[in-house]
Amino acid sequence: MSAPLKHRTLSAMITDQLRQAILDGTYPAGAQLRQDALGEAYGVSRIPVREALFQLEAEGLVRIVPQKGAIVSELSLDEINDVFDLRVLLEPRMLAESAPHFSADDFAALERIQNRFEAAIADGNRSEWGQINAEFHMAMYVNARQPRTQAIVTALLQTSDRYTRMQLSNSEAMGIAEKEHAQLIAMCREGRIEEAAGFLKQHIEAVRSDLLRVVGRTIQENSAA
Repeated sequence: MSAPLKHRTLSAMITDQLRQAILDGTYPAGAQLRQDALGEAYGVSRIPVREALFQLEAEGLVRIVPQKGAIVSELSLDEINDVFDLRVLLEPRMLAESAPHFSADDFAALERIQNRFEAAIADGNRSEWGQINAEFHMAMYVNARQPRTQAIVTALLQTSDRYTRMQLSNSEAMGIAEKEHAQLIAMCREGRIEEAAGFLKQHIEAVRSDLLRVVGRTIQENSAA
């Protein structure tokens, strides 16, 4: 394996592990991620660690601060509104184009993801909730011939993951998400595409409202501490 390829492979592995650690709260908001300490922990040089931190900065999970290095990004109400404003605009449009072309295989894929989502909820497996939620949404847009929009929405869902885990931290929110995903599948099966797109918009807006409440409370608690 060439040196550049080896560094890219190590960087991708470190990126995945650091992302997971940030999303599950191992590294909380405001935590400093020191390149030398991470390099020692992973048994690698600072080069793949630095590349991983740059990637996480691009995803909005860390900030590179002069003289301080990488800091885990604070929770942000502005970021939630920015992300969900875009999701509300883009995702219903993608579903409206994709759903009329759903095949039996497409519906089977959606049902498999829904079953995994239900199992993760039943097991309390928080580390998978956001990822499976994103997979479900992207599976609904599989037939949308909008590659640039697909890439944007994929990035938005990745950014949402951190917040989605917080929003799904109570049984009521989990039950609502499970039920509404099932409703979206049913609407699409019945050919109620316009109604499904409208329902998807309501679904995204409801998640936003709940997130603003949950994250706003967390920010206040952290400020008071």
